[in-house]
Amino acid sequence: MSFRPFTRRSFVLGAAGVAGAGVLSACAPGENAPTQTQKPGGTSPSAAASKDPSQLGDITLVVWDQEVRGSQNDALVALNKAFQEKYPNIKIDRKSQSFDDLKAQASLALSGNDVPDVMQVNNARADMGQFVKAGQLTDLSPFAATYGWEDRFPTSVLSKVRYSADAKTFGEGNLYGLPQTGEIVGIFYSQKKLDALGVKAPTTWDEYFAALDAALAKGEQPMVLGNVDKWPALHVFGPLQAKYVAPDEIVKLGMGNAGASWTDEPNKAAMKQFADWGSKKYFGGSPNGTDYDAAWNDFTKGTGVFLPGGSWLGTDMEAVMGEDLHFIAPPPAVDGKLATTGGTGIPFAIPAKAKQVEAAAAYIDFITTSDAMKLIAENGGFPVLDTASLAPEKGVQKEIFEAFDKVSQEGTLLPYLDYATPSFSDTAGQGLQEVLGAQRTPDEVLADFEADYKEFTG
Repeated sequence: MSFRPFTRRSFVLGAAGVAGAGVLSACAPGENAPTQTQKPGGTSPSAAASKDPSQLGDITLVVWDQEVRGSQNDALVALNKAFQEKYPNIKIDRKSQSFDDLKAQASLALSGNDVPDVMQVNNARADMGQFVKAGQLTDLSPFAATYGWEDRFPTSVLSKVRYSADAKTFGEGNLYGLPQTGEIVGIFYSQKKLDALGVKAPTTWDEYFAALDAALAKGEQPMVLGNVDKWPALHVFGPLQAKYVAPDEIVKLGMGNAGASWTDEPNKAAMKQFADWGSKKYFGGSPNGTDYDAAWNDFTKGTGVFLPGGSWLGTDMEAVMGEDLHFIAPPPAVDGKLATTGGTGIPFAIPAKAKQVEAAAAYIDFITTSDAMKLIAENGGFPVLDTASLAPEKGVQKEIFEAFDKVSQEGTLLPYLDYATPSFSDTAGQGLQEVLGAQRTPDEVLADFEADYKEFTG
Protein backbone atom coordinates (compact mmCIF):
# COMPACT_ATOMS: atom_id res chain seq x y z
CA MET A 1 0.00 0.00 0.00
CA SER A 2 1.12 3.45 -0.71
CA PHE A 3 1.72 5.45 2.46
CA ARG A 4 0.44 8.83 1.32
CA PRO A 5 -2.92 7.77 -0.14
CA PHE A 6 -3.67 5.69 2.90
CA THR A 7 -3.32 8.63 5.24
CA ARG A 8 -5.65 10.68 3.07
CA ARG A 9 -8.44 8.17 2.68
CA SER A 10 -11.91 8.82 3.94
CA PHE A 11 -13.28 5.62 5.40
CA VAL A 12 -16.52 7.11 6.66
CA LEU A 13 -18.30 3.79 6.54
CA GLY A 14 -21.45 2.81 8.31
CA ALA A 15 -21.04 0.15 10.93
CA ALA A 16 -22.71 -3.08 9.91
CA GLY A 17 -23.67 -6.13 11.90
CA VAL A 18 -21.15 -8.79 12.79
CA ALA A 19 -23.51 -11.70 13.07
CA GLY A 20 -21.42 -13.72 10.63
CA ALA A 21 -18.55 -14.05 13.10
CA GLY A 22 -19.77 -17.33 14.46
CA VAL A 23 -19.33 -19.16 11.16
CA LEU A 24 -15.61 -18.43 11.04
CA SER A 25 -13.26 -21.32 11.45
CA ALA A 26 -9.61 -22.10 10.88
CA CYS A 27 -8.04 -25.43 10.17
CA ALA A 28 -5.29 -26.60 12.48
CA PRO A 29 -1.86 -26.50 10.86
CA GLY A 30 -0.58 -29.51 8.99
CA GLU A 31 1.53 -32.06 10.71
CA ASN A 32 4.71 -31.42 8.77
CA ALA A 33 5.67 -27.79 8.40
CA PRO A 34 8.91 -27.13 6.53
CA THR A 35 11.97 -26.49 8.64
CA GLN A 36 14.13 -23.44 7.88
CA THR A 37 17.07 -21.89 9.59
CA GLN A 38 17.43 -18.25 10.48
CA LYS A 39 18.16 -15.97 7.52
CA PRO A 40 19.72 -12.52 7.35
CA GLY A 41 16.36 -10.97 6.57
CA GLY A 42 14.63 -12.13 9.75
CA THR A 43 13.93 -15.27 11.69
CA SER A 44 12.33 -18.28 10.07
CA PRO A 45 10.00 -20.53 12.05
CA SER A 46 10.97 -24.12 12.53
CA ALA A 47 8.90 -27.28 12.56
CA ALA A 48 7.17 -25.90 15.66
CA ALA A 49 4.89 -24.20 13.15
CA SER A 50 2.96 -27.47 13.02
CA LYS A 51 1.58 -27.04 16.52
CA ASP A 52 -2.19 -26.88 16.93
CA PRO A 53 -2.94 -23.48 18.55
CA SER A 54 -5.29 -25.16 21.02
CA GLN A 55 -2.29 -27.11 22.34
CA LEU A 56 -0.11 -24.05 23.05
CA GLY A 57 -1.39 -23.61 26.59
CA ASP A 58 -2.86 -20.46 28.08
CA ILE A 59 -1.17 -17.53 26.37
CA THR A 60 -1.75 -13.89 25.50
CA LEU A 61 -1.35 -12.81 21.90
CA VAL A 62 -0.38 -9.14 21.58
CA VAL A 63 -1.69 -7.57 18.37
CA TRP A 64 -0.94 -4.05 17.11
CA ASP A 65 -3.15 -2.85 14.27
CA GLN A 66 -4.41 0.32 12.64
CA GLU A 67 -7.88 -0.93 11.70
CA VAL A 68 -9.55 1.97 13.50
CA ARG A 69 -12.13 3.09 10.93
CA GLY A 70 -15.76 1.95 10.66
CA SER A 71 -15.91 -1.31 8.78
CA GLN A 72 -12.24 -2.07 9.35
CA ASN A 73 -12.63 -2.02 13.11
CA ASP A 74 -15.99 -3.84 13.06
CA ALA A 75 -14.59 -6.72 11.02
CA LEU A 76 -11.48 -7.16 13.16
CA VAL A 77 -13.48 -7.01 16.40
CA ALA A 78 -15.69 -9.82 15.09
CA LEU A 79 -12.71 -11.84 13.86
CA ASN A 80 -10.89 -11.49 17.18
CA LYS A 81 -13.98 -12.64 19.05
CA ALA A 82 -14.37 -15.67 16.78
CA PHE A 83 -10.68 -16.58 17.11
CA GLN A 84 -10.85 -16.52 20.89
CA GLU A 85 -14.00 -18.62 20.82
CA LYS A 86 -12.23 -21.22 18.69
CA TYR A 87 -9.08 -21.08 20.82
CA PRO A 88 -10.20 -20.17 24.37
CA ASN A 89 -6.64 -20.75 25.59
CA ILE A 90 -5.49 -17.70 23.61
CA LYS A 91 -6.38 -14.22 24.81
CA ILE A 92 -5.91 -11.35 22.34
CA ASP A 93 -4.45 -8.15 23.75
CA ARG A 94 -5.26 -5.67 21.00
CA LYS A 95 -3.69 -2.23 20.66
CA SER A 96 -5.40 -0.30 17.86
CA GLN A 97 -4.08 3.07 16.75
CA SER A 98 -3.94 5.33 13.71
CA PHE A 99 -1.67 4.42 10.81
CA ASP A 100 0.56 7.42 11.50
CA ASP A 101 0.93 6.48 15.17
CA LEU A 102 1.64 2.84 14.39
CA LYS A 103 4.18 3.78 11.73
CA ALA A 104 5.94 6.08 14.19
CA GLN A 105 6.16 3.35 16.84
CA ALA A 106 7.06 0.42 14.59
CA SER A 107 10.75 1.16 14.14
CA LEU A 108 11.32 1.81 17.84
CA ALA A 109 9.37 -1.26 18.91
CA LEU A 110 11.01 -3.65 16.46
CA SER A 111 14.49 -2.57 17.50
CA GLY A 112 13.73 -3.41 21.14
CA ASN A 113 12.86 -6.57 23.02
CA ASP A 114 9.27 -5.79 24.04
CA VAL A 115 7.53 -6.41 20.72
CA PRO A 116 3.96 -7.42 19.85
CA ASP A 117 3.33 -10.87 18.44
CA VAL A 118 1.46 -9.52 15.42
CA MET A 119 1.94 -6.08 13.91
CA GLN A 120 0.65 -4.42 10.79
CA VAL A 121 3.65 -3.17 8.82
CA ASN A 122 3.46 -0.95 5.74
CA ASN A 123 4.95 -2.99 2.91
CA ALA A 124 6.88 -0.21 1.17
CA ARG A 125 10.68 -0.27 1.08
CA ALA A 126 10.93 2.56 3.60
CA ASP A 127 9.11 0.42 6.18
CA MET A 128 8.91 -3.35 5.64
CA GLY A 129 12.00 -3.29 3.41
CA GLN A 130 14.09 -1.63 6.10
CA PHE A 131 12.80 -4.00 8.79
CA VAL A 132 13.62 -7.03 6.64
CA LYS A 133 17.11 -5.70 6.00
CA ALA A 134 17.61 -5.28 9.74
CA GLY A 135 16.39 -8.83 10.46
CA GLN A 136 13.43 -7.58 12.49
CA LEU A 137 10.62 -9.56 10.82
CA THR A 138 9.89 -13.28 10.69
CA ASP A 139 9.98 -15.01 7.32
CA LEU A 140 6.49 -16.52 7.01
CA SER A 141 7.32 -18.87 4.12
CA PRO A 142 7.07 -22.07 6.22
CA PHE A 143 3.67 -20.97 7.50
CA ALA A 144 2.61 -20.26 3.93
CA ALA A 145 3.31 -23.91 3.16
CA THR A 146 1.55 -25.09 6.31
CA TYR A 147 -1.62 -23.09 5.76
CA GLY A 148 -1.65 -23.07 1.96
CA TRP A 149 -1.38 -19.32 1.57
CA GLU A 150 0.21 -19.58 -1.86
CA ASP A 151 -2.87 -21.45 -3.07
CA ARG A 152 -5.19 -18.97 -1.36
CA PHE A 153 -3.60 -15.74 -2.60
CA PRO A 154 -2.86 -14.68 -6.19
CA THR A 155 0.80 -14.27 -7.07
CA SER A 156 0.29 -10.57 -7.81
CA VAL A 157 -0.98 -10.01 -4.26
CA LEU A 158 1.74 -11.99 -2.50
CA SER A 159 4.40 -10.16 -4.51
CA LYS A 160 3.53 -7.03 -2.52
CA VAL A 161 4.78 -8.71 0.68
CA ARG A 162 7.84 -10.54 -0.63
CA TYR A 163 11.45 -9.47 -0.19
CA SER A 164 14.76 -11.22 -0.61
CA ALA A 165 16.40 -11.91 2.75
CA ASP A 166 18.76 -8.96 2.25
CA ALA A 167 15.83 -6.75 1.14
CA LYS A 168 17.55 -5.85 -2.13
CA THR A 169 14.77 -7.41 -4.22
CA PHE A 170 11.14 -6.47 -3.64
CA GLY A 171 8.36 -8.65 -5.06
CA GLU A 172 10.23 -11.95 -4.92
CA GLY A 173 11.70 -14.11 -2.20
CA ASN A 174 10.56 -14.65 1.37
CA LEU A 175 7.09 -13.77 2.66
CA TYR A 176 6.94 -11.17 5.42
CA GLY A 177 3.26 -10.40 5.83
CA LEU A 178 -0.28 -11.18 4.76
CA PRO A 179 -3.01 -8.66 3.88
CA GLN A 180 -6.73 -8.73 4.56
CA THR A 181 -7.91 -6.03 2.22
CA GLY A 182 -7.24 -4.82 -1.31
CA GLU A 183 -7.36 -1.62 -3.29
CA ILE A 184 -7.30 -0.64 -6.93
CA VAL A 185 -6.85 2.60 -8.82
CA GLY A 186 -9.25 2.98 -11.71
CA ILE A 187 -11.49 5.53 -13.38
CA PHE A 188 -14.75 6.79 -11.89
CA TYR A 189 -17.20 8.46 -14.23
CA SER A 190 -20.62 10.06 -14.33
CA GLN A 191 -23.07 8.21 -16.56
CA LYS A 192 -25.15 11.36 -16.99
CA LYS A 193 -22.15 13.23 -18.28
CA LEU A 194 -21.27 10.47 -20.74
CA ASP A 195 -24.86 10.37 -21.97
CA ALA A 196 -24.83 14.14 -22.51
CA LEU A 197 -21.61 13.83 -24.51
CA GLY A 198 -23.00 10.95 -26.55
CA VAL A 199 -20.12 8.60 -25.70
CA LYS A 200 -19.94 5.18 -24.08
CA ALA A 201 -17.72 4.06 -21.24
CA PRO A 202 -14.28 3.55 -22.81
CA THR A 203 -12.80 0.10 -23.22
CA THR A 204 -9.55 1.16 -24.91
CA TRP A 205 -7.12 4.01 -24.33
CA ASP A 206 -8.04 5.50 -27.72
CA GLU A 207 -11.68 5.57 -26.65
CA TYR A 208 -10.72 7.17 -23.35
CA PHE A 209 -8.69 9.87 -25.07
CA ALA A 210 -11.58 10.50 -27.47
CA ALA A 211 -14.02 10.85 -24.56
CA LEU A 212 -11.68 13.35 -22.87
CA ASP A 213 -11.48 15.36 -26.08
CA ALA A 214 -15.27 15.29 -26.45
CA ALA A 215 -15.66 16.60 -22.92
CA LEU A 216 -13.19 19.44 -23.48
CA ALA A 217 -14.89 20.39 -26.75
CA LYS A 218 -18.23 20.68 -24.96
CA GLY A 219 -16.82 22.88 -22.20
CA GLU A 220 -16.70 20.12 -19.60
CA GLN A 221 -13.66 19.51 -17.42
CA PRO A 222 -12.48 16.09 -18.67
CA MET A 223 -10.86 14.86 -15.43
CA VAL A 224 -10.78 15.83 -11.77
CA LEU A 225 -7.57 15.88 -9.73
CA GLY A 226 -6.67 17.48 -6.42
CA ASN A 227 -2.88 17.39 -6.25
CA VAL A 228 -1.88 19.89 -3.59
CA ASP A 229 -0.35 17.04 -1.57
CA LYS A 230 1.57 15.74 -4.63
CA TRP A 231 0.85 12.01 -4.17
CA PRO A 232 -2.56 12.00 -5.96
CA ALA A 233 -0.88 12.53 -9.34
CA LEU A 234 0.78 9.14 -8.96
CA HIS A 235 -2.70 7.62 -9.21
CA VAL A 236 -3.16 9.27 -12.59
CA PHE A 237 0.29 8.71 -14.04
CA GLY A 238 0.65 5.10 -12.79
CA PRO A 239 -2.25 3.66 -14.80
CA LEU A 240 -1.44 5.88 -17.81
CA GLN A 241 2.14 4.60 -17.77
CA ALA A 242 0.88 1.08 -18.58
CA LYS A 243 -0.46 2.32 -21.93
CA TYR A 244 3.14 2.87 -23.04
CA VAL A 245 5.40 0.83 -20.76
CA ALA A 246 5.36 -2.97 -20.41
CA PRO A 247 3.88 -3.96 -17.02
CA ASP A 248 6.90 -6.04 -16.05
CA GLU A 249 9.09 -2.97 -16.56
CA ILE A 250 6.76 -0.87 -14.39
CA VAL A 251 6.98 -3.54 -11.68
CA LYS A 252 10.79 -3.30 -11.72
CA LEU A 253 10.67 0.48 -11.53
CA GLY A 254 7.90 0.64 -8.95
CA MET A 255 9.50 -1.93 -6.67
CA GLY A 256 12.96 -0.48 -6.93
CA ASN A 257 14.48 -3.55 -8.56
CA ALA A 258 17.39 -3.18 -10.98
CA GLY A 259 17.07 -3.76 -14.71
CA ALA A 260 14.78 -1.01 -15.98
CA SER A 261 15.05 2.68 -16.86
CA TRP A 262 12.89 5.77 -16.39
CA THR A 263 14.43 7.53 -19.37
CA ASP A 264 13.56 5.14 -22.19
CA GLU A 265 11.19 6.13 -24.99
CA PRO A 266 8.03 4.44 -23.59
CA ASN A 267 8.36 6.32 -20.29
CA LYS A 268 9.04 9.55 -22.15
CA ALA A 269 5.83 9.03 -24.13
CA ALA A 270 3.84 8.44 -20.95
CA MET A 271 5.22 11.53 -19.24
CA LYS A 272 4.65 13.67 -22.34
CA GLN A 273 0.99 12.60 -22.41
CA PHE A 274 0.64 13.49 -18.74
CA ALA A 275 2.26 16.87 -19.38
CA ASP A 276 -0.11 17.51 -22.30
CA TRP A 277 -3.10 16.83 -20.07
CA GLY A 278 -1.80 19.46 -17.69
CA SER A 279 -0.97 22.12 -20.25
CA LYS A 280 -4.29 21.70 -22.08
CA LYS A 281 -6.28 21.96 -18.82
CA TYR A 282 -7.71 18.46 -18.86
CA PHE A 283 -7.68 18.66 -15.04
CA GLY A 284 -9.07 22.16 -14.89
CA GLY A 285 -7.17 25.35 -14.13
CA SER A 286 -5.30 24.53 -10.92
CA PRO A 287 -5.05 20.84 -9.98
CA ASN A 288 -1.85 21.50 -8.00
CA GLY A 289 -3.71 24.02 -5.89
CA THR A 290 -6.72 21.81 -5.21
CA ASP A 291 -7.04 19.58 -2.15
CA TYR A 292 -7.61 15.86 -2.72
CA ASP A 293 -10.81 15.67 -0.67
CA ALA A 294 -12.15 18.89 -2.16
CA ALA A 295 -11.58 17.50 -5.65
CA TRP A 296 -13.58 14.32 -5.25
CA ASN A 297 -16.30 16.21 -3.41
CA ASP A 298 -16.50 18.61 -6.36
CA PHE A 299 -16.82 15.62 -8.67
CA THR A 300 -19.85 14.37 -6.75
CA LYS A 301 -21.42 17.82 -7.22
CA GLY A 302 -21.03 17.85 -11.00
CA THR A 303 -17.47 18.98 -11.74
CA GLY A 304 -15.77 16.85 -14.38
CA VAL A 305 -16.64 13.74 -16.35
CA PHE A 306 -13.95 11.32 -15.15
CA LEU A 307 -12.08 10.97 -11.86
CA PRO A 308 -8.99 8.72 -11.86
CA GLY A 309 -8.81 7.50 -8.29
CA GLY A 310 -8.71 4.69 -5.79
CA SER A 311 -11.36 2.22 -4.73
CA TRP A 312 -11.46 3.78 -1.25
CA LEU A 313 -13.45 6.72 -2.69
CA GLY A 314 -16.35 4.59 -3.88
CA THR A 315 -18.45 4.45 -0.72
CA ASP A 316 -18.43 8.17 0.00
CA MET A 317 -19.03 9.23 -3.60
CA GLU A 318 -21.83 6.71 -4.10
CA ALA A 319 -23.62 8.16 -1.07
CA VAL A 320 -23.96 11.40 -3.02
CA MET A 321 -24.15 10.30 -6.67
CA GLY A 322 -26.06 7.04 -6.34
CA GLU A 323 -26.54 5.15 -9.60
CA ASP A 324 -24.90 7.91 -11.63
CA LEU A 325 -21.46 6.86 -10.34
CA HIS A 326 -19.55 4.09 -12.13
CA PHE A 327 -16.06 2.60 -12.01
CA ILE A 328 -13.87 0.84 -14.56
CA ALA A 329 -10.35 -0.52 -14.50
CA PRO A 330 -8.15 1.45 -16.89
CA PRO A 331 -8.08 0.07 -20.44
CA PRO A 332 -5.70 -2.80 -21.22
CA ALA A 333 -1.98 -2.10 -21.06
CA VAL A 334 0.48 -2.12 -23.92
CA ASP A 335 0.67 -5.93 -23.71
CA GLY A 336 -3.10 -6.26 -24.17
CA LYS A 337 -3.79 -7.33 -20.58
CA LEU A 338 -5.30 -5.35 -17.73
CA ALA A 339 -2.78 -3.57 -15.56
CA THR A 340 -3.26 -0.78 -13.07
CA THR A 341 -1.90 0.64 -9.88
CA GLY A 342 -3.18 -1.16 -6.83
CA GLY A 343 -2.17 -3.15 -3.85
CA THR A 344 -3.17 -4.40 -0.49
CA GLY A 345 -4.16 -3.06 2.86
CA ILE A 346 -1.42 -2.90 5.48
CA PRO A 347 -0.17 -6.50 5.88
CA PHE A 348 -0.07 -8.35 9.18
CA ALA A 349 3.49 -9.40 10.06
CA ILE A 350 5.26 -11.19 12.91
CA PRO A 351 8.24 -9.45 14.55
CA ALA A 352 11.43 -11.49 14.73
CA LYS A 353 11.40 -11.25 18.53
CA ALA A 354 7.73 -12.19 18.96
CA LYS A 355 7.12 -14.52 21.88
CA GLN A 356 4.13 -16.38 20.42
CA VAL A 357 5.13 -17.06 16.81
CA GLU A 358 2.97 -20.17 16.26
CA ALA A 359 -0.15 -18.53 17.69
CA ALA A 360 0.59 -15.38 15.67
CA ALA A 361 0.72 -17.35 12.44
CA ALA A 362 -2.52 -19.13 13.29
CA TYR A 363 -4.12 -15.75 13.97
CA ILE A 364 -2.96 -14.29 10.64
CA ASP A 365 -4.28 -17.38 8.88
CA PHE A 366 -7.63 -17.08 10.66
CA ILE A 367 -8.21 -13.43 9.72
CA THR A 368 -7.46 -14.09 6.02
CA THR A 369 -9.64 -17.15 5.34
CA SER A 370 -12.56 -17.13 2.92
CA ASP A 371 -14.94 -16.80 5.86
CA ALA A 372 -12.98 -13.79 7.05
CA MET A 373 -13.20 -12.23 3.58
CA LYS A 374 -16.96 -12.70 3.67
CA LEU A 375 -17.22 -10.99 7.02
CA ILE A 376 -15.06 -8.07 5.84
CA ALA A 377 -17.34 -7.60 2.84
CA GLU A 378 -20.49 -7.84 4.98
CA ASN A 379 -19.12 -5.03 7.13
CA GLY A 380 -18.56 -2.76 4.15
CA GLY A 381 -14.87 -3.47 3.65
CA PHE A 382 -12.96 -4.45 0.53
CA PRO A 383 -11.54 -7.99 0.93
CA VAL A 384 -8.35 -8.84 -0.93
CA LEU A 385 -9.70 -12.30 -1.89
CA ASP A 386 -12.94 -13.59 -3.43
CA THR A 387 -13.86 -10.06 -4.45
CA ALA A 388 -15.95 -11.04 -7.47
CA SER A 389 -18.06 -13.57 -5.53
CA LEU A 390 -18.42 -11.19 -2.58
CA ALA A 391 -19.32 -8.16 -4.66
CA PRO A 392 -22.60 -6.39 -3.87
CA GLU A 393 -25.48 -7.16 -6.20
CA LYS A 394 -25.32 -3.76 -7.90
CA GLY A 395 -23.79 -0.33 -7.78
CA VAL A 396 -20.30 1.07 -8.00
CA GLN A 397 -18.97 -1.28 -5.30
CA LYS A 398 -19.90 -4.25 -7.47
CA GLU A 399 -17.89 -2.71 -10.32
CA ILE A 400 -14.92 -2.02 -8.03
CA PHE A 401 -14.90 -5.53 -6.57
CA GLU A 402 -15.11 -7.13 -10.00
CA ALA A 403 -12.41 -4.88 -11.45
CA PHE A 404 -9.98 -5.76 -8.66
CA ASP A 405 -10.70 -9.46 -9.03
CA LYS A 406 -10.10 -9.40 -12.78
CA VAL A 407 -6.88 -7.39 -12.57
CA SER A 408 -5.40 -9.34 -9.65
CA GLN A 409 -6.33 -12.73 -11.10
CA GLU A 410 -5.77 -12.19 -14.84
CA GLY A 411 -3.65 -9.07 -15.22
CA THR A 412 -1.00 -7.15 -13.31
CA LEU A 413 -1.60 -5.28 -10.09
CA LEU A 414 1.08 -2.62 -10.51
CA PRO A 415 2.90 -1.32 -7.44
CA TYR A 416 2.41 2.19 -6.17
CA LEU A 417 5.35 4.05 -7.67
CA ASP A 418 6.40 5.43 -4.30
CA TYR A 419 7.29 1.87 -3.26
CA ALA A 420 10.44 2.18 -5.37
CA THR A 421 12.95 3.74 -2.98
CA PRO A 422 12.82 5.28 0.50
CA SER A 423 12.92 8.73 -1.14
CA PHE A 424 10.85 8.13 -4.27
CA SER A 425 7.60 9.38 -2.79
CA ASP A 426 9.11 12.87 -2.59
CA THR A 427 10.93 12.59 -5.92
CA ALA A 428 7.89 11.41 -7.87
CA GLY A 429 5.38 13.63 -6.09
CA GLN A 430 7.45 16.76 -6.69
CA GLY A 431 8.28 15.82 -10.27
CA LEU A 432 4.72 15.09 -11.33
CA GLN A 433 3.54 18.32 -9.76
CA GLU A 434 6.19 20.24 -11.70
CA VAL A 435 5.28 18.55 -14.98
CA LEU A 436 1.60 19.20 -14.37
CA GLY A 437 2.29 22.87 -13.72
CA ALA A 438 4.76 23.13 -16.64
CA GLN A 439 7.57 24.25 -14.33
CA ARG A 440 9.82 21.52 -15.74
CA THR A 441 9.89 19.37 -18.85
CA PRO A 442 9.06 15.65 -18.91
CA ASP A 443 12.69 14.83 -19.72
CA GLU A 444 13.99 16.84 -16.77
CA VAL A 445 11.63 15.16 -14.35
CA LEU A 446 12.35 11.68 -15.69
CA ALA A 447 16.07 12.38 -15.24
CA ASP A 448 15.37 12.98 -11.53
CA PHE A 449 13.35 9.76 -11.35
CA GLU A 450 16.22 7.89 -12.98
CA ALA A 451 18.81 9.36 -10.62
CA ASP A 452 16.82 8.35 -7.51
CA TYR A 453 16.15 4.87 -8.90
CA LYS A 454 19.74 4.26 -10.06
CA GLU A 455 21.24 5.52 -6.82
CA PHE A 456 19.11 3.05 -4.88
CA THR A 457 19.58 0.05 -7.19
CA GLY A 458 23.27 0.71 -7.71
